[in-house]
Amino acid sequence: MNKANSNHFLSRRKNNVTQALQTYMKDKVELINQQLEQFIYAMQIPERLQDSILYSLRAGGKRIRPILMLAASEAYGGQDNRAISVACAVEMIHTYSLIHDDLPAMDDDDTRRGQPTNHRQYDEATAILAGDGLLTTAFYSITNNERLTDSEKAYLVKELAKASGPEGMVAGQMLDMEGENRTLTLEELEAIHRRKTGELLRFSAVAGAFIGGANAQQLEEIETYANYLGLLFQIQDDILDVIGDEQHIGKPVGSDQTNQKSTYPQLLGLQGALEQKEHYALKAKQSLQKAGVDSSYLEDIIDYISNRYK
Repeated sequence: MNKANSNHFLSRRKNNVTQALQTYMKDKVELINQQLEQFIYAMQIPERLQDSILYSLRAGGKRIRPILMLAASEAYGGQDNRAISVACAVEMIHTYSLIHDDLPAMDDDDTRRGQPTNHRQYDEATAILAGDGLLTTAFYSITNNERLTDSEKAYLVKELAKASGPEGMVAGQMLDMEGENRTLTLEELEAIHRRKTGELLRFSAVAGAFIGGANAQQLEEIETYANYLGLLFQIQDDILDVIGDEQHIGKPVGSDQTNQKSTYPQLLGLQGALEQKEHYALKAKQSLQKAGVDSSYLEDIIDYISNRYK
């Protein structure tokens, strides 16, 4: 095969992989959305609160965290019916964090995913309660899964609490607020985003691999993979905040600058941020190879996150 044909083959393979991932993600999003709605409707929730919760859950989004969890489980031979309740749990916590992030006391945003934020659509008190409800329901979703053993539930609840709590995502949110109006170093910026964005991604990948039956060494490499994936996700967010399309990303471009937050493009310049993004992607792929599942959707997700436009 000559060089021209080789390049054509590689390009065609990349397109095929992209199409395969798109189909895979579409199928998983439908499954996740169905399970989320069924779970919320099965609970005895006051109507306005239920409407507020469903409003934010239905706002869309990439569902990358639950998809990552299902893909990690499948990579080690796991079944969706064991992982889906945990996947829904992490999406509930992610959605709660967005509702609270948008509040006037936090980022004070008017739009999220192209529609009014929860507190604008309803009111501030209802939005707070919707977030509270999603946070607590997430843990019920895990413990209510009869296909998981008690020891598996205990591990997953413990790890999700750590990932989403004051050592994890909440810590990252606090550090992010404290970093406003300051110029942070690259190390400080990474420390914030490893927690604020990365912890739920880390949990998703590790929990999925755990449910699928990965061994201790494989879990360690999957954790490293997910840590770089979290940084990759955030750096692309920062890049899109500079050069993205507001219609696609669903929120105002330049909001980070308006809120006086340190970002990768601000710290490294746009070209430097693009180069750092490639570094994170390479490190994630190397860890995935060591985990023995580089020929899986987990590898395709690296490219998807790196090249997404919203």
